[in-house]
Amino acid sequence: KKAHHPQLSRRHHLTHTLTSHHNMLTRTATASLRLARRGVLSKSNGHIGRGFASTMRAVVVHETGDAGALTVEKEYAVPKISDGQVLVKNSFAGINFIDTYHRKGLYPRDLPFIGGQEGGGVVAETTPAAEAAGISVGDRVAYSVFGSYAEYTAVPAAKILPVPDGVGVDVATSCVVQGMTAHYLVTDAHAQLIKPGEWMLIHGVGGGTCQWAAQMAKLRGYKVIGTCSKGKEGVARALGCDELIVLDEAEGASYEDYESVDVVKRVMEVTDGVGCKAVIDGIGLSTVDISIGSLARRGIFVSFGNASGAVPAFPVLRLIGKSAFVTRPKLLDYTVDRAELLSRAEEIFGWLKEGKLNVSVDTTFPLDEAPEGHKYLESGASKGKVLYEI
Repeated sequence: KKAHHPQLSRRHHLTHTLTSHHNMLTRTATASLRLARRGVLSKSNGHIGRGFASTMRAVVVHETGDAGALTVEKEYAVPKISDGQVLVKNSFAGINFIDTYHRKGLYPRDLPFIGGQEGGGVVAETTPAAEAAGISVGDRVAYSVFGSYAEYTAVPAAKILPVPDGVGVDVATSCVVQGMTAHYLVTDAHAQLIKPGEWMLIHGVGGGTCQWAAQMAKLRGYKVIGTCSKGKEGVARALGCDELIVLDEAEGASYEDYESVDVVKRVMEVTDGVGCKAVIDGIGLSTVDISIGSLARRGIFVSFGNASGAVPAFPVLRLIGKSAFVTRPKLLDYTVDRAELLSRAEEIFGWLKEGKLNVSVDTTFPLDEAPEGHKYLESGASKGKVLYEI
């Protein structure tokens, strides 16, 4: 592994047809040249389309379980695309906690399946509908669909994010799940129950999604209390939180020891007894009581992850003390159409290019070491994004 640091008439009709054909050939030749330089097209045929092998490497889950359930297959069929899709030759695939939930069976999927749901690379093949949407062979793109732990992924054109100049594909890949999740959490999941200048508590700001969330919350004008482990304090302090609650390490876990500090007491001290209007919680079982206890009157508990285990069912009457709200959102419901997807991506990419948002790519693993990537993420050692390099 290695670290990486830190977008008419018959005559007129004939003339129009020939001109269009010439323009198409020109675009095709240009795209083919770009792809040939990247090794996407085979030199033997040089045309756009199936100028590459029919099989690929892919990480497949046949039975749910621990990281050993990830099987690297080297003769998996390259997906065929239908109209409205593109085929992406992946350079990177993001490793996210939701991938571990799929692997374990916590979030069930039909077996077998190719792991991952976040990737980035170069468009290797298009369809007429995708071309009409402005996507061309050779474009640098990122996306979120199932099956990114592979050399090639079939992606609906509506899910494609163009990577702008000045943004690396590794950073863009990091943005698609973690960055987009952080964006909807701090912009919309709280249902506007928090206003600029009010307090937001974000758990686990030392790594992953909540590194993004803490920075975005500050850009939105909220006052931020972050929690982190002692081992990630340096990373967390660079995020600009107004207050940082530093906890002991939880040995062998991907989260902090939330019994080592009275977090609710400290939150109330910082907020002069008011509490936080929104709590962003990806930890789950270990923090549910802390999160509810830290809320201000008519505050909202946003539970989006299960790093320490799933949040158990609790009676709604628990919320009556402060007339509180609770939500359990997911990214798909906050990127319901291409317009919303692009709107979020454009704001994130804009912040990146302006230097207002810093993304840490912690570690990359070769695709052939797929189980090691999951083990590393689940160990809690990462201080930023973890990727497969393909």
